[in-house]
Amino acid sequence: MTVAARPAAPGTRPGTRATPGPRVLAEPAPAPSRTELAGRTTELLQAMIRNGCVNDGTVGSGHEARNARAVADVLDGLGLEVEWVEPQPGRTSLVARLRGTDPGAPSLALVGHTDVVPVEPEGWTRDPFGGELVDGWVWGRGAIDMLGLTSAFTVVTRAIAESGHRLRGDLVLAAVADEEHGSTWGVDWITQHRYDLVDVDAVLTESGGVPLGPRGSRTVAVGEKGGAGRRLRVVGRPGHGSGPYGSLNAIVLAAEAVRRITAHRGPVVIGDLWRRYVDALDLAPDVRAALLDPARIDDALPALGALASVAHATTHTTVAPTVLHAGSKPNVIPGLAEVTLDIRVLPGATPQDVADLLDDALGDLREHVHVEGDWFGEASQSPTDGAAYAAIERAVRAHAGADVVPVLGTGGTDGRFFRRRGVPAYGFGLLSEQWDPGVFRSLFHGNDERVDVESLGLTATALHDVVTSYLG
Repeated sequence: MTVAARPAAPGTRPGTRATPGPRVLAEPAPAPSRTELAGRTTELLQAMIRNGCVNDGTVGSGHEARNARAVADVLDGLGLEVEWVEPQPGRTSLVARLRGTDPGAPSLALVGHTDVVPVEPEGWTRDPFGGELVDGWVWGRGAIDMLGLTSAFTVVTRAIAESGHRLRGDLVLAAVADEEHGSTWGVDWITQHRYDLVDVDAVLTESGGVPLGPRGSRTVAVGEKGGAGRRLRVVGRPGHGSGPYGSLNAIVLAAEAVRRITAHRGPVVIGDLWRRYVDALDLAPDVRAALLDPARIDDALPALGALASVAHATTHTTVAPTVLHAGSKPNVIPGLAEVTLDIRVLPGATPQDVADLLDDALGDLREHVHVEGDWFGEASQSPTDGAAYAAIERAVRAHAGADVVPVLGTGGTDGRFFRRRGVPAYGFGLLSEQWDPGVFRSLFHGNDERVDVESLGLTATALHDVVTSYLG
């Protein structure tokens, strides 16, 4: 194991200490059973949940060093090359590489984040950081997003390393910090400053494997929407609270601006991924036709129930008001209000498209509203005709007897940093048949987050097949 000690200063790279290389056995050991992989993945997941690496968006939060150490302990003594990356104290990522026999063979990275979002404990049935195993389910923050998958990545990497089977291509495991707040101290930093650590031909990350439709097809995220967050500065006229009639109250103006934005019907994009998604649902012909018609889709969305929000986000640039600041004193009519907008854009959208959408929505209110911010992150998408995607298809068919449906993720993942460099990245996983897409989505950042051991075993077993198939 080649180990780089924890950085002496933020972002530095110390020297390494050489230890024996990858284990080689006369006869490679057989792959672990699904039960074995499920048990090991469950154990690591419980430990990572209990470490409570909560990222509240501040630089001093996260403390991902705890989970990086948990991953390192699983990999210890197996001959991997391990590097610690710590751009800020405690914001630690671990990158481990299992060298293949052929430097020219395709390489693969398993990228899993180790931080989690905060919780509201009063909404939980069980301790959100207890990692309890109850009736075949592991409970706790991060069970779905995405400590369960990161645990599977780690366990499979260990299983392959200790088997003695030498892969042709390199396998990289990246257990990374700060995904839950833009990846500034995680993959974003690594790809800018230490890309050599994760320079690969394909990437697996979150999330996929959700059963979809009556045939039980499984999703694979092949791309994700981009972002263009903006702030509205709403200008009114301050005055005394005792005389509201005829006033220009910034709160009232902001409320109307928010109402118009949320009610506005922007352009609809019916792309190939959406068509394949609708086909997998196996809907009645009239509903299917409406969902594929830009003029009728908005009226047809309620027929999808819990999937309606996913369907809307997959076919529209979305604008969600998320933060409002206004007023300073009960008897003062405020002259200024600020509204933060979370804007997610589809592939092909431009900054001008975002500006036009807001202008159209605000209409004559525009004279009172200044739009601030020009950041724009393009949407990203990977092809579905490469070797890595084919390996995923084979594994899903073998272990779930199901076809794969490529989908567009509506949130952000670390995959975008690789796609923007031309490296295909796929959201992976394999959930058991008992899952419903609506429930799965509700547990992301929600109360009572949990995952079943059966899904952990399925994911790890299918992942083992993907890795060995793709890397040879």
